[in-house]
Amino acid sequence: MTELTADFAPDWVSPPGETILDMAEERGWAQTELAQRLGFTEKHTSQLINGKVPLSLDAAQRLERVVGGTVEFWLTREANYQNHKARIDAAEKHASWIPWLDELPVKELMNAGAISKQRLVAKNKVSIVKACLRFFSVASPTQWRAYYGGMEVAFRRSQAEQSDVGAIAAWLRLGEQKAEQLYVPKYNKARFEKVLKEIRRLTREPVEVFEPKIRSMLAEAGVKFVLVPAIPKSRVSGVARWLSPTQPLIQLSLYGKSNDKFWFTFFHEAAHILLHSANAEEKKSVFLDDPNAAHTDDPQEHEANQWAGNWLIPEQYGTRLAELKSKASIQAFAEEIGVHPGIVVGRLQHDGFIHYSAMNYLKQKLDFMRG
Repeated sequence: MTELTADFAPDWVSPPGETILDMAEERGWAQTELAQRLGFTEKHTSQLINGKVPLSLDAAQRLERVVGGTVEFWLTREANYQNHKARIDAAEKHASWIPWLDELPVKELMNAGAISKQRLVAKNKVSIVKACLRFFSVASPTQWRAYYGGMEVAFRRSQAEQSDVGAIAAWLRLGEQKAEQLYVPKYNKARFEKVLKEIRRLTREPVEVFEPKIRSMLAEAGVKFVLVPAIPKSRVSGVARWLSPTQPLIQLSLYGKSNDKFWFTFFHEAAHILLHSANAEEKKSVFLDDPNAAHTDDPQEHEANQWAGNWLIPEQYGTRLAELKSKASIQAFAEEIGVHPGIVVGRLQHDGFIHYSAMNYLKQKLDFMRG
């Protein structure tokens, strides 16, 4: 007779019923007699043996008395079988979800370290599906489409080409992960407005000085700030959104990598937080912005553009821009209003006073990709 002990708990592939049947046959019991001894109907006993019904605590206690072994053995046997079934079911589901990968920037996520690097070949695709589900924190592609498809309704795009939901979703999720690591108090609008005035003075500082200061100053105002490298096809330089009713996030991609674009995008996103979050409905908006967008019909984008432009170069100085023709005049004007000369150059180029190829040496190139 087979010996059953409490320590005997192999990872069986077969259902516990096979062991039950083996034990009954060793005793010479037909299934009818086994059912009688267990106090189950023949139908239930048959279902138990064939794995059609789970082995309950009550069944484990009866089996301990009738065929031997311990309650723990039978429950462990059942748990191992159910785990094995779940793994098989999951593998089949993951295999059926492989086409979902075509909607995602898989290689870019690998390069960003969001999922482990693997060759994008058939034998690896199931594990890549699993990695992408973990990255997005969703149970299936159906939930992914429901969540990000629902979020797409809230996308406020600065250009029509921002249509690759997979790329946008990946970039947003990378920002969410970084934001989850930050603790900041509840948003304080008055403090935020004060901080923005202080941050404007930092435009003349080098990257290594202004970057950590921006993060800490915004945190004091209850605003999370993260930098996430651009994802190709997302065409997003920055986003302003609310992670919760009391938690705004500014996320920049450093698309362009020059300080005029960085600072304009930063203050543009700040404008969305300040001007376009008066109620719960507005806080559902996800403002996707690209400073290279030549045209937008969204009045809130126009308002944010105007606010950012006037914040960097106050409106009362605007009439003097057309007079700035030389390096010296640009530098003197920037010194007078307290901003970096590159910001003035960017404004002159945007307004058509100088060509886009002119004076770019006055801009500061940015090279930072930290969280």
